[in-house]
Amino acid sequence: MAVTALRVARRPRDFVGVRGPDAATYLQAMVSNDVEALGLGDACEALLLTSKARVIAPLMVLRRGVEDFLLLTEPGLGERVRSVLLRSRFAAKADIEVEAHDSVVVLGVADGIPTADYGVAAVEMLDSDHEPTIGDDELELLRIKAGTPRWGREIDDRILPAEAGLDARAIDFGKGCYPGQEPIARQHYRGRVNRTLRALSIEGLGLPEYDAELTHEGKVVGRVTSAALTDRAIVALAYVRAEVPRDVTLSVRGRGATQLDLPSPRP
Repeated sequence: MAVTALRVARRPRDFVGVRGPDAATYLQAMVSNDVEALGLGDACEALLLTSKARVIAPLMVLRRGVEDFLLLTEPGLGERVRSVLLRSRFAAKADIEVEAHDSVVVLGVADGIPTADYGVAAVEMLDSDHEPTIGDDELELLRIKAGTPRWGREIDDRILPAEAGLDARAIDFGKGCYPGQEPIARQHYRGRVNRTLRALSIEGLGLPEYDAELTHEGKVVGRVTSAALTDRAIVALAYVRAEVPRDVTLSVRGRGATQLDLPSPRP
């Protein structure tokens, strides 16, 4: 399919290949989504978790063949993913190796791995010959507006998947056991988190620093995780205590922060 005139951005990634007779069953026992259900060429989001449901790495799992999967993760996490999978492999017949690929995001209708990260129709392409036509800042702005959590910003070892909305897009609650499943299930069926990811419009032009405190009525109620400048305002993502109403104005070091509606969680 032609992609002429579509906007293209680079997408830094690390990659881990998992191949062998036990690749599907092994990954099924290790990650949070139902990878055995993937058809050839299909992909799904998933999480590699600790036993306490802290995120080791967010993943996109692509099924390249019956016994061949490619894990797309964030820059700097490839060796970590490989190491964790190797430590737990035991007798499973699966080769696990870091691979080298290039990735771009194409904004628009095209062939590739569908992604809902940017609030518009988009796909991720591997090893294509498409050169970037937009910069990292524009892609980051789209991500923030779409409410998509990012590793090292909204996703780290301090958060639980449900707090970032990852339960709606990267977890299958009907599949079998995997590391972290029990606390994930307890939280899901209890139905409550202590904080939620929200979007903000912040007064002024200076970007707030990472982890800048959010206050309401003199109390710290959250922290800013990502921010970007638009033509008219600053838009940001932040974790806010669940009990804080969504219609109140918050403060970031004396600057007003209006809470915005985020898009619905994406499967």
